[in-house]
Amino acid sequence: PMNGIFYASPSPGSPPFVKEGDAITAGQPVCIVEAMKVFNEIPSPVSGTVLKVVAKPGAVVAPGEPLLLVGP
Repeated sequence: PMNGIFYASPSPGSPPFVKEGDAITAGQPVCIVEAMKVFNEIPSPVSGTVLKVVAKPGAVVAPGEPLLLVGP
């Protein structure tokens, strides 16, 4: 419940957790949000297909802000 920095991959130079068009399952890690020097893996709350990665790598994101759009 705080602002943090969005990271699409687990480390610099690594492939992203997910990309547009990927099928994902509920509970699967989809990104990392760094808050107060703690790196938190964010799991998907739903299963489906990633339609769009909304957040940009390195951008500050706020609680409740969409990070990905997931559809059927």
